[in-house]
Amino acid sequence: MDNLDSIMNRTDLITLIQKKGQFSFSRSGGPGGQNVNKVNTKVLLTVALDELAGLDESELLMIREKLSSRLNSSGELFIQLQEERSQLMNRERAVEKMADLILESLIVQKKRRKTRPSRGARQKRLDGKKIQGNKKKNRGSISIDD
Repeated sequence: MDNLDSIMNRTDLITLIQKKGQFSFSRSGGPGGQNVNKVNTKVLLTVALDELAGLDESELLMIREKLSSRLNSSGELFIQLQEERSQLMNRERAVEKMADLILESLIVQKKRRKTRPSRGARQKRLDGKKIQGNKKKNRGSISIDD
């Protein structure tokens, strides 16, 4: 996570999400017995991207581009979590996961350079094809002239 921390401080981002984020809770599905029917453990965390201080316009644009599937109609970033049986644990995990998503979306991908196979690699491939072709050619029926 070292390269992520250099872009924006992760701990500051987590505290900012905790302050500015809107939490809503509902009943979760899955295992948990009677706990599932009684306790609202599923967490929905939404954060308005404009309220995240410390991000400039280009960074906000990158986040909106890369996380477009996680934006609602209001342009808020949302995440839903129901992994744990505890509301508090789900809440903490949602905040951490959102911080990680934001930091990962700010990493600029390196451009891919086109490469070609070397002359030796091409020759090796062609030699292999020749050998395979000769094997197949020699598989014909054997004629015995006695």
